[in-house]
Amino acid sequence: MLNFHSSTAVMHFMQLLVAAFLAILFLQSGIDKIFDWRGNLEFVKGHFARSPLARIATPMFGLLTILELAAGALSAVGCLLIVLQGDTTIALNGAFIAAIAITALFFGQRVAKDYPGAAILVPYFLLTLVAIYLLE
Repeated sequence: MLNFHSSTAVMHFMQLLVAAFLAILFLQSGIDKIFDWRGNLEFVKGHFARSPLARIATPMFGLLTILELAAGALSAVGCLLIVLQGDTTIALNGAFIAAIAITALFFGQRVAKDYPGAAILVPYFLLTLVAIYLLE
């Protein structure tokens, strides 16, 4: 049983939680994009139809899917390594990629002038920054 009065145990637990959160967030989003590629792509094309990004919506969507799957997979593997070895390296790499993915999403939302959509990303970005700090 973990001694939660130990700062080391608390730190490992917090590292595990942020890595698990990012794994769930990004794997679900990336997998959803794969299984409903057409529907999600049509939404993205419509979302950016009146923006300077309209012409690159498809490759942008593909790149975002790759970033999300990479962030989620690295975070998931990182969870296992935190539990088994106390090693945060892979989870930290997942958090870095997660931060890049959220920044890309934020950029797209701002360019598309979807300010409420951009604002929703801020808490996720802040959590990702906390994850980077905890996992470093």
